Amino acid sequence: MKVCKFGGSSVADASQIKKVKAILDCDKERTIVVVSAPGKRFSGDEKVTDMLLSCAEMVQKGISSKDKFEEVKNRYRDIAEGLGLGRDAIDGDLEIVYKKIESGAGRDYAASRGEHLNAKLISKYLGWNYIETEECIVIGENNKIDSESYSNLASLIENGKKYVIPGFYGRSPSGEVRCFSRGGSDITGAIAARAVMADIYENWTDVSGVYSSDPRFVKSAHVIPALSYKMVRELSEVGASVFHEEAIAPVVEVNIPINIRNTNCPEDAGTIIGKEPEEKGVVGVSAKGGLSKIYVRKLMFFKESGIRHKILSLMHIYGIKPCYTLYGCDSISWYFETKQIENIDTDEMCSRIQSEFSLDEIELKKGFAVVGLVGKGVEETMEYVDALDELRKNNIEPSSVSLGGSYTTFVIGVPEERKLDAVNCISERLFIK
Repeated sequence: MKVCKFGGSSVADASQIKKVKAILDCDKERTIVVVSAPGKRFSGDEKVTDMLLSCAEMVQKGISSKDKFEEVKNRYRDIAEGLGLGRDAIDGDLEIVYKKIESGAGRDYAASRGEHLNAKLISKYLGWNYIETEECIVIGENNKIDSESYSNLASLIENGKKYVIPGFYGRSPSGEVRCFSRGGSDITGAIAARAVMADIYENWTDVSGVYSSDPRFVKSAHVIPALSYKMVRELSEVGASVFHEEAIAPVVEVNIPINIRNTNCPEDAGTIIGKEPEEKGVVGVSAKGGLSKIYVRKLMFFKESGIRHKILSLMHIYGIKPCYTLYGCDSISWYFETKQIENIDTDEMCSRIQSEFSLDEIELKKGFAVVGLVGKGVEETMEYVDALDELRKNNIEPSSVSLGGSYTTFVIGVPEERKLDAVNCISERLFIK
């Protein structure tokens, strides 16, 4: 059995949904489909989820969402007509949604209806059964999936039948509609795969797999045939937009492989995410910008019990949550997202930290990025030496280097304005033979 999730670009209009049907028809093992809300059809287009959120915001401000919701209606009516179902195929469902949004049902309810309505429409088109995730998927605080979600969903699925499931949402423990973070249909697909113990979880999107680097900016970028679950998590952490990181948890525990595929090029094999690949070496290079760095130093720093935790606690009060940490003999450097300090007085913050902990030095600098080299056994292959040599040749000065914190990732700090240069030159050195 295969569980298939189709993203927003794959179900953006009738022509794309017809491609979905063709993909399902060519493999009888594809019996469970999770769908997103209609995404952008072209550059400058608006996603249906964003349209629905606009409706909720208007109602919250005391403004009728009638005209905006009419755009939502027409989007679904165009899809229904293009699929040969008639423009009024889900008018009843649309009316229910409009009335609830107008009555103040809230952001999560409005955001969830894009998937709800699209799944209703696609189930009619395919002639498959519809399952309402609000009835079976329970989402706790911090997007934690309640374990009963798997058995709840499994109880609704019968062998020999086919199902369409809306992604992105479920319900809170108290029964209200609750959404995952954006891109959360990936998580719903993983829950469905886990619930039925699928042989594979196919994630269909608009790219032919996970690329070694961003193909929009890196000429040497190519599809990576196989990745481990851990590698995908770490690529995501250093800026790669590959797969919703929280969607790995449900399937990794039971070793269900994920196949990233392209709806527009279904013949492409894509990328398999699962067990550790046999061959060692860097497979992906990615970068994450928009970072700042706080450097603190004090003689005999680590002789003082708990000082690191105490400084972090004070930084948290100011809204700073570091994403990378580097240690020296008497010092620590923390990288964090610059947007976290947009609305605070950083001079006052640094003065307070220095005063409260009697630091010898504290420095805050903006304008950094981190470049991550991800692969199996990166510390053994010595490819990181080649990467650093290539940066030197291109006059890119590293601000930090981290090896050993992970067996699959080597992280280099670089000036933000040289981020793409760094990824390009390292990729050319490592991937063009």
